Amino acid sequence: MEKSVEQTTQNLVDEMLTGLNFAQANPAQLSPLVLAYIGDSIYDLVIRTYLVSQGNMQVNKINRHACALVKAQKQSEMMGVLEEQLTEHELAVYKRGRNAKSYTSAKNASITDYRRATGFEALMGYLYLSGEYHRMMELIREALRGTGEIDEI
Repeated sequence: MEKSVEQTTQNLVDEMLTGLNFAQANPAQLSPLVLAYIGDSIYDLVIRTYLVSQGNMQVNKINRHACALVKAQKQSEMMGVLEEQLTEHELAVYKRGRNAKSYTSAKNASITDYRRATGFEALMGYLYLSGEYHRMMELIREALRGTGEIDEI
C-alpha cells in the first residue's frame, strides 16, 4: 500500500523525535524568530523535494529554481496571495513573525519584503511544529499557484 505524504512526513518527524530522542517543541512557547528559523528550513526542504520530484535535471538548475522560490521577495509575494486565506490564529502567527525585531538585515530584499518573508517562515515553522502538515502544504500549494509558479500539483 502506498503511503500518503502526510504519513511519510509523520514517519519522518516520529523518527526524529524517537530515533534521536528529540524533545517535542511547543510552538506557542517559541519566539517568532525561532519559528521563522525552522520554517525557513522546512519550506526550503519542501521546495527542493518538489523540484527533485519533477525529474532528473542538473543540480545547478534545481538550485537556481529553488533559490528563486525561497528568496524573501517571492515569500513576500506569496503572503500577498495567502493573507486572506489564513485563519485568525494563522494571521496572528504571521504578524508576530512579520513584526519581530530581527538583528539581521535583508541582503537582497527590501525591508518590507524581508519582514513579510519572516512572517511567512514563522507561519511555516508554527504549522510544522504543530503537526499541521496538511495545512502547511495546502498553503504552500496555494501560494505557488497564486504567484504563477505552478499550474497544478
